Amino acid sequence: MMAADDTMNTDDTTMDGPKDIVALASETPSLSTLVQALQAADLVGALQGAGPYTVFAPTNEAFAALPAGTLDNLLKPENKQQLADILKYHVVEGNVKSTDLSNGMSAKTLNGADLKVMLDGSSVKINDANVTMPDVEASNGVVHVIDKVMMPPSGR
Repeated sequence: MMAADDTMNTDDTTMDGPKDIVALASETPSLSTLVQALQAADLVGALQGAGPYTVFAPTNEAFAALPAGTLDNLLKPENKQQLADILKYHVVEGNVKSTDLSNGMSAKTLNGADLKVMLDGSSVKINDANVTMPDVEASNGVVHVIDKVMMPPSGR
């Protein structure tokens, strides 16, 4: 992905280390819908903060698998709070790597509800989403790419 000479790229505010969570997602074509949703929910600034945060990042395909019209509806300005709640359900405080996970553990998300971790051999599930790319390092946390948009429990 990165050539050896790319590590010294000092344009903008990037340093010699990994980029923040939003910059990382912005440079990942399969996460462009997530970036669009973060912008619509005004959460970009929060995920560019010091953190650390652990983000379970749904791919574009995961957003596309939502029922027809769901994403378009969530991206409307009047649904900003609902979208923010859904996105915050994909974020946990702290730097949680795949090696920190144990079967049956739960983690409190930024929206207040818990996620459940299930390990089965080498596969990791967060609720009913599969982790397809674990442990993508960012300067302010870690990203785990998942194959499904997780909906927070209703009535919390």
